[in-house]
Amino acid sequence: MNKSEKFDEDLRELARYAKVISHPARLAIIKYLANTRTCISGDISDSLPLGRSTVSQHLKELRDAGLIHGEIDGLKINYCLCSGGIEKFMALFSAFFEPVKANGFDCEIK
Repeated sequence: MNKSEKFDEDLRELARYAKVISHPARLAIIKYLANTRTCISGDISDSLPLGRSTVSQHLKELRDAGLIHGEIDGLKINYCLCSGGIEKFMALFSAFFEPVKANGFDCEIK
C-alpha cells in the first residue's frame, strides 16, 4: 500500500484530475473544445503554440482521465468534451471546496 491509498477515494480521484489539468496546454485544450464543441486534432494544434505531437500527448492525458473523447474519422480524430467526465470533475471540485466556501477564508498574510 502506498501513502496515497490511505486517503479516501474522492480525494485520490480529485488529485488525479488536478494532476491532469495542472498543465496550461491541457486547460487551453479544454477551453478550446468547450468553445468549438468538436474539432479535429490538427485544429487544436493550430490554435496552440505547440507542435502536433506535443498536443497529441496532452490529448492522450485528457482522454485517459475521461475528460475528452475522440472519434476516428478517416485519417483524423474528432475530439470533444466528455460530458460525464466533466460533470464528475466539476462535482468533485465543488464538493471539495464547498466547506471552504461555507466556512470562509478571511485570512490575509501581511
